[in-house]
Amino acid sequence: MSSDAPAPPTLATLRTTDAVPRPQRLWPGLALATAGSIAFSGKAIIVKLAYRHGVDAVTLIMYRMLFALPLFLGLAWWAGRGRPRLTARDWRIVVGLGFSGYYLASFLDFAGLAYVSAAFERLVLYLNPTLVLLIGRVWFKRSVAPAQLIALAVSYAGVLLVFGHEVRVAGTHVALGAALVFGSAVSYALYLVFSGEEVRRLGSLRLTGLATSVACLFCLAQFALVRPLSAAQVAPEVLWLSVLNATLCTFAPVLMVMMAIERVGATVAAQTGMVGPVSTILMGILILGEPFTVWIGVGTVFVLAGIWMLAKAHPKT
Repeated sequence: MSSDAPAPPTLATLRTTDAVPRPQRLWPGLALATAGSIAFSGKAIIVKLAYRHGVDAVTLIMYRMLFALPLFLGLAWWAGRGRPRLTARDWRIVVGLGFSGYYLASFLDFAGLAYVSAAFERLVLYLNPTLVLLIGRVWFKRSVAPAQLIALAVSYAGVLLVFGHEVRVAGTHVALGAALVFGSAVSYALYLVFSGEEVRRLGSLRLTGLATSVACLFCLAQFALVRPLSAAQVAPEVLWLSVLNATLCTFAPVLMVMMAIERVGATVAAQTGMVGPVSTILMGILILGEPFTVWIGVGTVFVLAGIWMLAKAHPKT
């Protein structure tokens, strides 16, 4: 999930048309895309708030997925009406995608947030398009244009700037958090790369509902296997934060982004999503009291510039 899902679900793999939208549909689509991006970004803030009440990553993600499960089951049922039943092959792929794209990515992200700031976490996750590009180059031998390589260098330079600052301020444990969050981004990038065919066959909403439901079950099973039942006794604040995370920062953004794509196309929706890292930084400052430094500001500009350059670049055929 949202992922955690780390980035808007299936945004990089949706089969959509990017024709210029009619003016009367532009602003509603932009508003939905912006709201969805900000809501996704709020996940990191909620997780950091919950950690203040002594809960661990396994328990926290269990509650998030427990509250989200009925919503995504309903989404899968609604999107699957009138469609053919899934074959055994479909189920194997859905389980694999759910494990990589929503269970593993979400767990690594939650674990990493125990060690790094919300702002740095969002910058690392925003490298997702670059990881999709690199996986395509290594796995499928797709060509990479020089302009794309420059975009990669700019984005990663921004992350390294913020990483160096965080290590000096918070200590060497930031490296562990950065590795966990980066692993989350890689896991979700693998989901995006390999979900393209299934998006075309099953539909984006149906696949999202099914894969996220599978991830919810993985998270519940993980808690049952590695934690005693008594670990489910948490502060009431954790429960309310988990409800907010499951609804406002997980399920609602999925629908908002999909609705935005229908109105303005995937390209415009993705570019609007660049507000995500900025909103995370602002919420981190206002809600968590995280400091804002020149290094964070410069690193954010580099990451956003690199992603913008990547969106504009096209490999030679």
